[in-house]
Amino acid sequence: MQIARDIKARLDEIQSKLPPGVSIANWYDQSQLVTTSAASVRDAIMIGAVLAALVLLVFLRSWRVTLIALLVVPASLSATIVLLYALNMSFNIMTLGGMAAAVGLIIDDAIVMIEQIVRRVRQTSGTNGGVLAAAAEFSRPLAGSSAATVVVFLPLAFLSGVTGGFFGPLSLTVAASLIFSFLITWLAVPLAAEWLVTGKETQREDVGPFSRWIFARYRALAGRLLARPVLAIVGVLPLLALGFIAFKGVGSGFMPAMDEGGFIIDYLSPPGTALSETDRLVRQVEAILAATPEVATWSRRTGAGLGGDLAEPNKGDFFVRLKSGPRRPIDEIMAEVRAKIIQDVPGLSVEMAQLMEDLIGDLTSVPQPIEVKLFADDPKTLLDTARRVAAGIAKVPGVVDVRDGINPAGDSLDVEIDQVRAGIEGIDPTEATRLLNNYLYGQVATQIPTQVKQIGVRVWSPPAARATDRDLANFLVRALDGHLFPLKRIANLVPVSGEPEITRENLQRMVAVTARIEGRDLGSVAADIQKSLENPNLVPNSVRFDLGGAYAQQQIAFRGLAAVFGAALAAVFVLLLFLYESFAAAVAILVMPLLAVCAVFIGLWITGIELNITAMMGMTMIVGIVTEVAIFFFSEFVDLAARQPLPAALVEAGQNRMRPIAMTTLAAILTLLPLALAIGQGSSMQQPLAIAIISGLVVQLPLVLLVMPSIFLLLRRAA
Repeated sequence: MQIARDIKARLDEIQSKLPPGVSIANWYDQSQLVTTSAASVRDAIMIGAVLAALVLLVFLRSWRVTLIALLVVPASLSATIVLLYALNMSFNIMTLGGMAAAVGLIIDDAIVMIEQIVRRVRQTSGTNGGVLAAAAEFSRPLAGSSAATVVVFLPLAFLSGVTGGFFGPLSLTVAASLIFSFLITWLAVPLAAEWLVTGKETQREDVGPFSRWIFARYRALAGRLLARPVLAIVGVLPLLALGFIAFKGVGSGFMPAMDEGGFIIDYLSPPGTALSETDRLVRQVEAILAATPEVATWSRRTGAGLGGDLAEPNKGDFFVRLKSGPRRPIDEIMAEVRAKIIQDVPGLSVEMAQLMEDLIGDLTSVPQPIEVKLFADDPKTLLDTARRVAAGIAKVPGVVDVRDGINPAGDSLDVEIDQVRAGIEGIDPTEATRLLNNYLYGQVATQIPTQVKQIGVRVWSPPAARATDRDLANFLVRALDGHLFPLKRIANLVPVSGEPEITRENLQRMVAVTARIEGRDLGSVAADIQKSLENPNLVPNSVRFDLGGAYAQQQIAFRGLAAVFGAALAAVFVLLLFLYESFAAAVAILVMPLLAVCAVFIGLWITGIELNITAMMGMTMIVGIVTEVAIFFFSEFVDLAARQPLPAALVEAGQNRMRPIAMTTLAAILTLLPLALAIGQGSSMQQPLAIAIISGLVVQLPLVLLVMPSIFLLLRRAA
């Protein structure tokens, strides 16, 4: 942002010095995307906080108590911002997204502490130690639940590559926010409650008629399930079955798609195409862009790239910027432009991508989502296979912008000097080659000194003397005895059509067939391509193939996140054993987030969101969130079990914790709802994460209050 502001200020200074009629136009400014994305996430935080406040006000019926809980949010976020500043980190889509995702978790600690204080104070009418005694009673469960959430983020520190680069800042932001939230809730909230929860607040009835009706129904249902715990197991079978169906049906991707307000068109005309012909073809593309109503402007390069790289005259790119405000989705616009180019500009091959997608592809050396790497020793077999594979994968639904990876150079002349004829003329072939090289490329004859460095002076033949193959054939070569003769007397000039570039990977000759995807997810397209490549008529046994591209990066990221998920489960299990010293309690609690993962797949499947690295991050976070709520339940149960029978203690613990669990669940869902709806530009980056967490939260309440006590009871009886 600072660089963009400095450049704008400098351009304003330059503008005033330009001659009349000359102006500088800003055709792309990525800081605008960052600004609008940050504003969208900021708005999501504010909307979520307001919705969470309404939940507290409805349940606790006290603006004072609601105010205490709400103050925890800005206090925790402010402390997190100070930490980011100390670590020299900036506001970006991921750090702001981490704050937005953390709001629902931050307020959880405050809600359960406030509810504990209010319930205990109203039950005792302010006697028996009051607010501070109630807070001290809840310190151990609060510490355990906060640790269960924070410990999930520890394995994320070991992620590397694109996944670690993207989600390292997000996980650090969320973890820091949760730690600060715990400290503020533990130390500051009781003091604020001691000051505000007084007088009428302590005399007010703790539950109303509706709450008593809900409690009665819960006691009846929980009692029947605990009498026959197997019924609870049977009750989760539909969740497991639907989760398995969703797991099979949900698509998979790599990074979340985001509307950046612009896209890149890389174009390629046939090798050897003259610059004038390439320009004629590309002007037809410009006409298509001009006729597209959503296009605001574009820049174009021919023989060069957006990054300043040089290329052949038949290559180049566009950067297309779209108009701001309401318009069609960017994917729909790109598909329409691609279809028109294919139909109206034959002879021009194009591929399209948004800028960040293109940059991430360049960083990972995989600019296309689909890349089939073919390896073989025989060049002819390799090239023929590449053409067949390109034609084969082009038939896969959803595959567009297919390129066979064969990049022929322009036509050339191969000068073959005959040693016998050169000997007759009295010249060594090496000397003849040196003279020809000087004729074609010149020779640095001397150096001119300057203040900075030496500048070479190149003596070169006139361009008109070497413009055609006839000029080259008539090039006069001087023999050692001084006589001159044309080059054609000792050499054969053989025209050579464009030879393909030779690419090697790990010293093996390789051709990479590439493609992009439209209208389908990466995982299903890659699976279809892999199935087609198993056809021996397409890829012979002498050719080896690997799938690269974004699919390979996705598999690397998924393996890393799967390891993180497993490590998070192990860390939570160890923490639960430390807290309760009971395998039955630890196993019963740990089963809950695993069941919630089924709901995550169902939520992604219903909403049509792909399972990508952001959704997997949300799936990992749900382990800590559900475990946190389960710890609240068991902390109450442990206190009651010392003086009541086991089933009665489980039912009463569920009744006592029903309200705070319902409050935290609703508050977290409503806080994440703006992100899940992808309100505003840039918010789609966190949309899969928000949907994954909300999906797990939807089943959190019945799992913890009904299923978990039954599983615990079965395990205790078995023990």
